[in-house]
Amino acid sequence: MTGMRWLAIVAWLFCGSGQAICPVWTPATAREEIAHLQKQLNQWDQAYYQQGESPVDDALYDSLHQRLQQWQRCFQPALALREPQTGEGDRWHPVAHTGVKKLADRQSLANWMQGKAPLWLQPKVDGVAVTLVYQHGQLTAAISRGSGLQGESWLEKVRHIKAVPQQIATESERVVLQGEIYLPMTGHQQATMGGANARAQVAGALMRQQPSPLLESLGVFIWAWPDGPASMAQRLSQLTAFGFGAESHWTQPVNTADEVAHWRERWFRQPLPFVTDGVVVQREQRSAGKHWLPGQSDEVAAWKYTPPVITTEVLSVDFPIGRTGKIAVVLNLLPVQLDDKIVRRVSMGSLRRWQEANVVPGDQIAISLAGQGIPRFEQVVWRVKQRQIPVAPVADDYHILSCLHPTPECREQFLARLSWLSQKEVLNIPGIQRRSWQRLMQMEAFSHLFAWLSFSPQQLQSVPGITEARAQQIWLHFQQSRQQPFKRWVKALGVPVPTAALNALADNSWQQLIARDEQSWQALPGIGEALALRITHFLRDEDVRRLIAFLQHELDMP
Repeated sequence: MTGMRWLAIVAWLFCGSGQAICPVWTPATAREEIAHLQKQLNQWDQAYYQQGESPVDDALYDSLHQRLQQWQRCFQPALALREPQTGEGDRWHPVAHTGVKKLADRQSLANWMQGKAPLWLQPKVDGVAVTLVYQHGQLTAAISRGSGLQGESWLEKVRHIKAVPQQIATESERVVLQGEIYLPMTGHQQATMGGANARAQVAGALMRQQPSPLLESLGVFIWAWPDGPASMAQRLSQLTAFGFGAESHWTQPVNTADEVAHWRERWFRQPLPFVTDGVVVQREQRSAGKHWLPGQSDEVAAWKYTPPVITTEVLSVDFPIGRTGKIAVVLNLLPVQLDDKIVRRVSMGSLRRWQEANVVPGDQIAISLAGQGIPRFEQVVWRVKQRQIPVAPVADDYHILSCLHPTPECREQFLARLSWLSQKEVLNIPGIQRRSWQRLMQMEAFSHLFAWLSFSPQQLQSVPGITEARAQQIWLHFQQSRQQPFKRWVKALGVPVPTAALNALADNSWQQLIARDEQSWQALPGIGEALALRITHFLRDEDVRRLIAFLQHELDMP
């Protein structure tokens, strides 16, 4: 994105009423990128609302939509924020869908709950919102959420859903219910199974021209009864009598944020009959339905789960080089929270995978957490229009014999070699890790991999940031490494001998090691013909021989 952006970073800018992360774009670039993303979202909306198809996972769509709104706040504060193209239809809701206030964390929830008791908690069922209208007990309308004020008539489709009563026993002239049509699941665990694209399957069944066989099995969860009975207990009892009933099993009274957190975590882990994307807390006493308007009602709040897959922006691309010359690709990201982790970087593995994925700064990517909570790259969700490909290192320039000296182009691999040899299982040089080596590499005398063995305390003290006491400590650790056995130095040099073979090696001198031919190497465990050839080739290299000669002299090793 350099060239397209002023800098290959994002800046913290104060936008609107709160602090937001805004890309450092020129006005022209901002217009182009916002239009580009809006066009993509409109295409997905059209597929979803008109064809009943979902080209992208629900959570990824939601994340990208939020990103677009953020950009609009940054660069178009005077414009109305884009809302999803809902196919709003021409049927007016008797009572508007208000939406819910979204809370970020437990503290936000606790603040919201103050002064609102009594409160009730329900799982936030992940499906498609609908208004059901009963006139004199007969189902006369089923309206999609649409814009919140108007939607499409789904009556003919809803008549196929067995979970929706076609008539109810009531003395009221009109009963208006708002709820979620969902895909029933067996033992669904949100923590491990995620959204399962359930919402898209329900939408597809409701929007197809011909009735889908899936309709009969769909469920409905009523989460609002505008102008209904005064208490939640009365509402739940009456809904069960009407023939709904799922609500009674999944509604809990709550008084504190800790209680909400308990149920939220429990429902996240335990098997449920539907997909959820969080929990909803609502006041028992709601305002009259005539006052409900689309937007974020302060009478209902949602604390959503962190999606198992989330999108974020690529800020830059790094190409770290390992001690053996292997080039990795690491994407630096706009920080996002995934589960309980703040993710700032994700590895793409090899150069080839990065090239095939064609990821550049500015792209929106999907990431997830793999085993042991390690961030994992999933896919590119949306590509920035102005693309500038970072320049990667040339793979052929780096290998097991490259960068035994600290030249500018070898800095990464040389530093990786030093970090490796100071580890406990190699030379065990305590307190000397990557940052210390970076400082020491400023010394002109640091001419090769083992040059540090001959440094004096006075030379070490001349390095900026190293005190006399620290210099003496480093020198002492370097001297103690001289006592390490021969096999540890073989390892420190980087000879590609497997651990099992090194343990079985009887050699105690460099002369013995160099004298081995390919056949004698193959006699050791874990070494085949190809590896034996690689080892002998390594030990015959002129740079390696010079390092061995240095060690023989410095350590008095034959």
